[in-house]
Amino acid sequence: MRFVLLIAALFIAAPASAQGIQQTKGNFEDKFRQLDEVLPDANTYRNASGAPGHEYWQQKVDYNITATLDETKRRITARATVRYTNNSPDALPWLWMQLDQNIFKTDSMAELTDAFGGPGRRGPKVQLGSGSEPTKLSFDELRRQQAMADNTYGYDISAVTSIDGAKLPHTIVGTLMRIDLPAPLAPGQTTEFAIEWAFNIVEEDAVNARSGYEHFPDDPRKGGNDIFLLAQWFPRMVVYSDYEGWHNKEFLGRGEFTLEFGDYTVDLTVPSDHIVAATGTIQNPDEVLTAAQRQRLETAKNADAPVFIVTPQEAAAAEAGNPRGTKTWKFAATNVRDFAWGSSRKFMWDAQGVKQPGAENETVLAMSFWPKEGGDLWKKYSTAAVVHTLKVYSRFSFDYPYPTAQSVNGPVGGMEYPMITFNGPRTTLNKDGSRTYSLAEKMFLVGVVIHEIGHIYFPMTVNSDERQWTWMDEGLNSFLDSVAGYEWDPNMPWTRSLARDLVPYMVSNNQQPIMTQSDSVTDLGSNAYGKPSAAYHVLRDTVIGRERFDFALKEYARRWKFKRPTPADFFRTMEEASGTDLDWFWRGWFYTTDHVDISLDSIYRLKMDSKNPDIDLPRRRAERAEEPDPVGIGFNQQQGLPIWVLENPGVTDFYDKNDEFTVTPKDRKGYTEFLDGLLPWERAAFDRAVKEDANYYVLNFTNKGGLVMPVILGLTFKDGSKEKLNIPAEIWRRNSREVAKLLVYPKGKELVEVMVDPDWETGDADLENNHYPRRIIPSRVEAFKDEASKSRVSRDLMGEAAGAEPDKKKK
Repeated sequence: MRFVLLIAALFIAAPASAQGIQQTKGNFEDKFRQLDEVLPDANTYRNASGAPGHEYWQQKVDYNITATLDETKRRITARATVRYTNNSPDALPWLWMQLDQNIFKTDSMAELTDAFGGPGRRGPKVQLGSGSEPTKLSFDELRRQQAMADNTYGYDISAVTSIDGAKLPHTIVGTLMRIDLPAPLAPGQTTEFAIEWAFNIVEEDAVNARSGYEHFPDDPRKGGNDIFLLAQWFPRMVVYSDYEGWHNKEFLGRGEFTLEFGDYTVDLTVPSDHIVAATGTIQNPDEVLTAAQRQRLETAKNADAPVFIVTPQEAAAAEAGNPRGTKTWKFAATNVRDFAWGSSRKFMWDAQGVKQPGAENETVLAMSFWPKEGGDLWKKYSTAAVVHTLKVYSRFSFDYPYPTAQSVNGPVGGMEYPMITFNGPRTTLNKDGSRTYSLAEKMFLVGVVIHEIGHIYFPMTVNSDERQWTWMDEGLNSFLDSVAGYEWDPNMPWTRSLARDLVPYMVSNNQQPIMTQSDSVTDLGSNAYGKPSAAYHVLRDTVIGRERFDFALKEYARRWKFKRPTPADFFRTMEEASGTDLDWFWRGWFYTTDHVDISLDSIYRLKMDSKNPDIDLPRRRAERAEEPDPVGIGFNQQQGLPIWVLENPGVTDFYDKNDEFTVTPKDRKGYTEFLDGLLPWERAAFDRAVKEDANYYVLNFTNKGGLVMPVILGLTFKDGSKEKLNIPAEIWRRNSREVAKLLVYPKGKELVEVMVDPDWETGDADLENNHYPRRIIPSRVEAFKDEASKSRVSRDLMGEAAGAEPDKKKK
């Protein structure tokens, strides 16, 4: 195709679709509409740049807790004094507390609204039957039903009193409790009250909780042993915030937690042979550790590799023995939003110091606690993964803010709390007594430790609302754990965090926008973990680049360290710090279920017409000659049919010796007049364009997935060279459905192949329409054998009854 120049105008001689001017009357959709239309207005608490406002506030809650673990009854009995400081501008007539253990009551909202056939934490609980196929209940679900029927769970609240002992009226509403105050708590005032409670600890493997106990009946000790992982184990204050007031949303199990920062002192009384891991630091090591263990702990602070604090031999001896009474472990933690702990006589314990020069905590103890079932897998990788996580995450945010970072093995697959995480991977016990593990289990351990320790940054420090916006911590943390994973070992087959991994989810009907509240999401892993992570990878590596993204993310973490950000604060900070309008990105990725599918529909190669008839008309004659003759003419030639004008030369005329491309004086005159009519600058531009004889290519794209994205092109040229071109997403700003792009290359640079998203970085759903020219689609075919029917009618019951063994090689 050729370019034709008109006076002072350049016109691409291609169909309208090639020109990108297709009419879109009546259905225009502005994918670049400003997000401020849906975000809350900025105010003195949260400003328009995404930073805390000059009047930002949050409440403070301090806890003093004493608790006793009854190992035999598997029951916690505890008392707390709670000190609540009202930093808000509002007077509070009551306080709300979270009673998360009440989720396990048989009449809880979570139990009553658990839909039949819905998902469980360990996969589908039910396979619905159809026709003659029966519905199937998983063994996990049967076990859970039986555990719920055989035990009484939930909090027993025995007292709620003022600090002087007066009873405080209180009302329990599911997993919440309202405490009515004697008088409204004025701004700036503090109140204290006491609460006493007890509850039976759930068996985590049976109930599928976020905490609980795990029993080991085959241990050498009579009656076996337990590992206790305790979280959501005490009544915690509900958040009161500037944007929602009391966050009194029922705990349904999926949406996690929203909490206030405060200081904790916690005394935990456990069997005397237990080792306890907990939020905070041990305040009485002389009373709970041996002299040798205390010395090892000191050595670990400056060690280059993990040092055993409790050795495998010490753990094995405890595992086979019996306690001699109880011990009380005392912990203190400053400026944390929660407190969790683990306790067992099975634990071995190692530690390694991580140096942070100039930080508030210049030495952080990375520690792991695990039973023999963890084996060498935990010995090699758990604490090492903790150390690696601190180094990577601090680079993207801030120095690790606490004195310890712990990984504890138990029945919980993966959960996070301030300074402590619960992680589930284990080794396999073989018949010869050895322990081995699969690559999947190794990846699980390294990945889950990175992920859960990473949560101590987000949301344990950058304190987003997990109940309402799961993606704010899970998505960002999944992104960072994938960054840390690739820095750990890029050859391990990590999954779920890149855009290419999310394609099946993003094209499915089983999805909701990321901004959906977590309890309403059907596939939480993809929605709140995978898709936001994929978005951040695209944003970092494709849209704005690593330098600006990393700077903006670090600024977000710095601004909201020990504060409570909302999605608007995150979106606004990332835009302001990166210097980029990203409203189109947030709107598409977070507020819609659109996906990426950019199709390269056609490419036109154009050459500039010289307007000189002595050049252009012979060229056009040559182009016509390259076109195939009509099929009938070819058949006539094969048949040897005569051509009439050749056999009758007397009837020929001018048109038999000249064709439509014959140059006439009028053509030459028109060319001269055209040149004479050009302004000097037009003549100079035209002469240069004709002389250079560049290759002009018009690429026509269709946005089939709806999600506007940069158009990434892999360009291959006839000389074998290759280039990569990143066209910003703003190319779609006037028409989000289809667009054309002009590329110009020198005369000798001929384009032979183009691929959209050649490195699969945007998660394009259809790779085949990315190729131009289209490619033959590579695939495989596999032979298979028909399976015999499993119905009882089709089975040889006569032979089975007689004990006959059929000869499968013969009919």
